Amino acid sequence: MLYESLLLFGVLVALLVVPHFLLGTLTHRLATPVVVQAHTFIVLLAYCLWFWSNGRQTLAMKTWRMRLLTRDGQPVRPAQALLRYLLCWPSIILGGVGILWAVVDRERLFLHDRLAGTQLVLSGDLAKKP
Repeated sequence: MLYESLLLFGVLVALLVVPHFLLGTLTHRLATPVVVQAHTFIVLLAYCLWFWSNGRQTLAMKTWRMRLLTRDGQPVRPAQALLRYLLCWPSIILGGVGILWAVVDRERLFLHDRLAGTQLVLSGDLAKKP
């Protein structure tokens, strides 16, 4: 998660900070906090939906040889990726309780994965599945 956060920082600089800086410079006005928060939410949404859907992986997932799949081993559909993304926010914001859920979960799933019907698997584990 830390590595993914570092990569997302670069994405946010390119797709959030630079445009707001340029627009602020040209118009001599700053975007309101609500606009910046909404823009951040949408940029992260697009990033996650793109990489989680249809078997794609983020750079961090490729580095750690991980994939996001449905519970039955199929590629995640866009609607399921959207549900996972929306459930990730309270999972993390509430003190990481959804992440810590994996400690007590019998299958070691994060709470948002349990609710969205998804799972993170190592790419090497894919070859072992029938």
